[in-house]
Amino acid sequence: MIYYVIALIVFMVDQGSKWLVKTNMDLGQQISVIGDFFYITSHRNRGAAFGILQDQRWFFIVVTIIVVVALVWYIQKIKSQPDKLLPLALSLVLAGAIGNFLDRLLMGEVVDFFKFNFGSYTFPIFNVADSAIVVGVALIILDTLLESRREKRREDQQVGQQEGKE
Repeated sequence: MIYYVIALIVFMVDQGSKWLVKTNMDLGQQISVIGDFFYITSHRNRGAAFGILQDQRWFFIVVTIIVVVALVWYIQKIKSQPDKLLPLALSLVLAGAIGNFLDRLLMGEVVDFFKFNFGSYTFPIFNVADSAIVVGVALIILDTLLESRREKRREDQQVGQQEGKE
């Protein structure tokens, strides 16, 4: 249950922050947070990450429904295992997917607002849901690497035990 609570909290932060941007800023308006480096910017995205697949709303809605169902199923499957990193990671991906899904379903576009400039390069504008997905995926990769190390350690222990019996 805790993983769904985490997903709900992240979802609410995402939706609340998007609501604040939509209701308090004009489209295209920017508020400097850290000089020319970080801005809160009212932006809309009709595509996926980095603006790819623009205006493919129904594609994203169908894919997201499939992803959300798969995430809930997998969280249910693994939630009682001793490893807590993977279900946490999946709950972040779930929250982000649902947050952006709701925007696409209700408005046909996603509200983005975090804008970072690195010299002359501007990183694509993103939101809390996007951040949750990226952090969740990074944690999934970390969990995979850690599990690989744990598996190798178990194999080494088994080999050592076999050699000790001989």
